[in-house]
Amino acid sequence: MATRELESQVFGWDVEFTYSETWIGYALFALRLIMGWTLFYAGITKVVDPEWSVRGFLLYGIPDGNPLTGLWTAMGNDWAWLLTPLNQLGLTLVGLALILGLFVRFSAFWGATMMLFYWLASYPFDNALLIDYHMVYVFLLFGLGAFGAGRILGLDARIEELDVVEQYPQLRLFLG
Repeated sequence: MATRELESQVFGWDVEFTYSETWIGYALFALRLIMGWTLFYAGITKVVDPEWSVRGFLLYGIPDGNPLTGLWTAMGNDWAWLLTPLNQLGLTLVGLALILGLFVRFSAFWGATMMLFYWLASYPFDNALLIDYHMVYVFLLFGLGAFGAGRILGLDARIEELDVVEQYPQLRLFLG
């Protein structure tokens, strides 16, 4: 089993450690699939339910004491027509992209953005002080994008071989 040494600086501290390339690959692939399924399932169940709307949560699901209650109420009243399909399609497409390993960095960014909004809307938390599962998802998605997890048995590896990516290497910012 191949191992590698990593040397870096994190928050100004020198860090180095040895890791297994094989197990990192399995872990990233599994995390990408699990996070992809979690988001895809959450989205597709909303897409197929003609009665689902963000209004229910934004108007009635925000915990008492949330400092942004006025914002959520305005969004639920004035922007539900836009936020409902964005939420449904956003979750579904981000999840599908992660499962396929397609535009993983781009998808992970938007998935993390959605999770940050959910985190803000869920405060104060019933069973957490500051970090709830939405924040765990944010950092998991950040890690998948940072590692370029779409290249591990994903379509991003194939896309990066295309001539258009050679001509426009900035496209790699969305892949990986």
